[in-house]
Amino acid sequence: MTVSIRPAIQDDVPVIAELIRGLARFEKLEHEVVMTEDLLATALFGERQYAEVLLAEDEGLAVGFALFFHNFSTFLGRPGIYLEDLFVMPEHRSKGIGRLLLASLARLAVERGCGRLEWAVLDWNREAIRFYERLGARPNSDWTIYRLTGEALSGLARQ
Repeated sequence: MTVSIRPAIQDDVPVIAELIRGLARFEKLEHEVVMTEDLLATALFGERQYAEVLLAEDEGLAVGFALFFHNFSTFLGRPGIYLEDLFVMPEHRSKGIGRLLLASLARLAVERGCGRLEWAVLDWNREAIRFYERLGARPNSDWTIYRLTGEALSGLARQ
């Protein structure tokens, strides 16, 4: 196994889209995926780039990805990196690929002067939680994530 981590380029959009669909299957959320390759290309490589992707490749085959974007901590006065998605194809798990992706992301955060790297994990994903805790990550149980989508988001925007 020769795994390499690299930043994604626009030509990788179909591969990233397939990995996102793989993540959705794993999380049993395929019915929520409305992403298209065009939407993804615009968000990742358009005039305003909203997110970035690191790809994990094993001998040239994409086997995992980390999709992330910058946020900002007013208390630290510094940017942070928010990891939106981390996924390794099931047949390639337990080979250190997730660790390589997170280590690459941590290096990027340090290089960019970020004060933190954070993410959310589904409560039922005990294996991922154990993995993150082995890396030294700790849950931030003082906060609850809220979300506006669909009509609630549109309705508030109209006010």
